[in-house]
This record gives sequence, structure tokens and C-alpha cells, in this order.
Amino acid sequence: MKLNWGVLGAAKIAVEKVIPAMSGSEDYQVLGIASRNLEKAKAAAVKSGIQKSYGSYEELIADPDIHIVYNPLPNHLHTEYTLKCIEAGKHVLCEKPVALSSADVERLIAARDKHGVKVGEAFMVRTHPQWLRTRELVQQGALGRLHLIQGAFSYFNADPGNIRNIEAYGGGAMWDIGCYPVNTSRFVTGEEPEKVLALIRFDKDFGTDTLASVIMQFPSCQAVFSVSTQLVPYQRMHFLGEKKELEVMIPFNAPKDKETSIRINSGDILQQNIETLSFNECDQYRIQADEFTRAVREGGEVPVPLEDAVANTKVLEAVFRSAREGNWVSL
Repeated sequence: MKLNWGVLGAAKIAVEKVIPAMSGSEDYQVLGIASRNLEKAKAAAVKSGIQKSYGSYEELIADPDIHIVYNPLPNHLHTEYTLKCIEAGKHVLCEKPVALSSADVERLIAARDKHGVKVGEAFMVRTHPQWLRTRELVQQGALGRLHLIQGAFSYFNADPGNIRNIEAYGGGAMWDIGCYPVNTSRFVTGEEPEKVLALIRFDKDFGTDTLASVIMQFPSCQAVFSVSTQLVPYQRMHFLGEKKELEVMIPFNAPKDKETSIRINSGDILQQNIETLSFNECDQYRIQADEFTRAVREGGEVPVPLEDAVANTKVLEAVFRSAREGNWVSL
């Protein structure tokens, strides 16, 4: 029997990336999509070839034919509606950040355990082969002892009506994209940062953080990254060991229709002897859905469980506290 997914809202990431990625599976299908506007839900359903449409999120959640819910609502609604899904006995894959406080993630963990469902945070990068290989290489010592992680992630969006620029909706650089270098640094090292130091610039009109620079002290290494919502689009993650350095070339928005690659350099500053590891075309959103569905069907662990989400959220909270206090914050 196929498992049926339902989607809360017609968000761009859902309609353009996640739903198309989930088509054609023998194990699951996207059966329904909901919006607060029924006509919008119907239009999204027709566009995506989805059978059911709902004029409210609650109607989808109450549908007994829906087994798993994908929640791509604005950040400030993630906890509320994920909790409603859990209480209705639905499994939930929620977009990052699953909550805007670690206390809310703990609430979700308690509800998940009470109702016996699967709940995960949608860090699709954690299922991409380039990240699995990067983690393997680093943890096997292929770079020598890892001492430094460097990262950058940016795009330009100055639209005051965009949810990423609305403070009340959980907008800003750190919640939207800063969570990625935090998460991948934790993933690759297999460690949690001991303390963080941050410098953040806030937009005078939006009130959201538009530029953040962060240092994370891990037990084995330091991680330094900057993120911005008002810079030229760019992304890169860089891991430097005693013997070699590794770059993930398109770390976060890996294309589904092109090869991706990581580059390894043994210290040639002219970069004339680079080892490139290429990865076949793949859709990280499809892999994420496949693995989440498998966890529901077989009773295994979801790709990014809530225990990981609460650890990531605590780092983000510490980043904002450090910026406010102008000092290191221990975790």
C-alpha cells in the first residue's frame, strides 16, 4: 500500500521543489494539498497533479487518508501546525527551522513520544551523497586532523513583503540560511559546539538580521561562517585539515539536473593539482522523502530527528544571545 502525503500550504519550495521531487514513487504519493484559500489549494493541486485540495490546514490534518504531512508553512507556524499534526496521529516532515526556540522543539519531542509518530526537520542536505561523502572523509582522517571549517551562504532579497524579511514570521538570515552551516558543521564533525561568538547586523526597516558572522568552538576544531540576505548569491563550505583541504562547491542548493562535486587539495596554493570527486545527478528532496517514508513504513529513524533539531536550535539561540551581549556564549 502506498503511503499518502499531505502538504500544508502552497509555498514555493513545496510546489516547485518538494512535490515534483516526490512524483513517480511506488511507495508513496502526494494525495492532498491545503491552503487557507480553497481556490489557491485547487490551483496548486491541478498544477501538481494532486487529487485532493482543502480550504484549511485543519481539514487536511483531519483527513484519515493522509498518513504523512509535509509542513512548509512560514517559520512562526512550524511548531503550531506540526503539533496539531502530531496530536492527530500524523507523521510530520517540517521545514527548517522546525521551531524558533529550543523549548518548542522539546514540546514537539514530548508530543511525538506521547503519540508514537515520526517527526523530522527537513534539512535535505543531510541526505545528499556529497555531504555523506564529506562527513566520511573528514571522520576517516582523509584531511589529517581537522582544525578549521569556513562557510558562506548569501542571497539578495530586499522585498519588505517577503516572509524572510518579516521579523514576526521568523525571518532573517540566521533562521533562514545560517542554520545550514551550523547543521552541516555539526553533521560532518559529529560534535556539538562548546561556545559561540557572533556579530549581527539588523535591517533598520525590517528588524531582521541581514548579515551575521559567527565563530563556533567545537571540541576538535573551529568553525567560522557568514550569512546574509542582502549580498550577492553565494555558497561554499570549506574544511581544512593538517594535510588537505576540502571544498563543497554547491553545498546547500545542489541542482537536481547536474553533477555536484567536492574538491580536495593537498596544499597546492596555485590549485593545479586538485582532486575532484563528482556525484551523479540526484534530487536531494526526493532522497529525503524516500528516507522519511521508509522510516515511517519500517519503523527506523528519520533522516534528521527532533533530537538533532533541538541541538541545532540551541546553537542559533546562542548566536543571537552572543550578538546581544557582545561576548562568547557557552552551550
